[in-house]
Amino acid sequence: RLKKRIPNRIRIKAKIRIKVVIKMLLEDEKYVVKWLSQYGTLPRKQIVQMLQKPPDTAKKIINNLKRQLRISEIGDGYYLALDPMSKPDQRVILAVWVLLQYIDKVEPMAHYPAVYPSQIFFLKDNIGYEIVTLYDGEEHLLRLLRPEDDLKYIIIVPTITMAANLKLPKAPCIFATVDYNGRDEPDITFYSEEAIKNDI
Repeated sequence: RLKKRIPNRIRIKAKIRIKVVIKMLLEDEKYVVKWLSQYGTLPRKQIVQMLQKPPDTAKKIINNLKRQLRISEIGDGYYLALDPMSKPDQRVILAVWVLLQYIDKVEPMAHYPAVYPSQIFFLKDNIGYEIVTLYDGEEHLLRLLRPEDDLKYIIIVPTITMAANLKLPKAPCIFATVDYNGRDEPDITFYSEEAIKNDI
């Protein structure tokens, strides 16, 4: 039986495509490792959204890293981490949920941990943003912020009524609430300073 010969140019194109896919996967794997090294343990859903890939592609990337023993599942697979003994930092996780609202406009390596009391710094349209997560009774932490030119703050509060009592830094601020309502993925609501003042 004669074998059907595949033209060389088609074989070469196929090889190039395979190399591009492998390179892309390797690059995305590096991103996942970098994010987990920066932020610690994160929910799998957050990593999938940060990758901005189709679900099947994101699953392949995560499975590849698991096979290489570079990442571990924690909490029956709900969380991903570099260290199987690490514990999730809920303050950081809340900040990442807010970051994800902007993720399509933020480069994969243009966000990283910020200086305390902020959790995350990211660049969007050449403007720096810091995300600060406050719990009840932590209004005083805003005094530790050091505003700079071209820097804006996104302040996460447990309830929006808390925002009215905050002494804000001398920089543009917006507020956010993160409400799970019994779901794995929360609803994020943003409020401007003007909206808060008008509600007082």
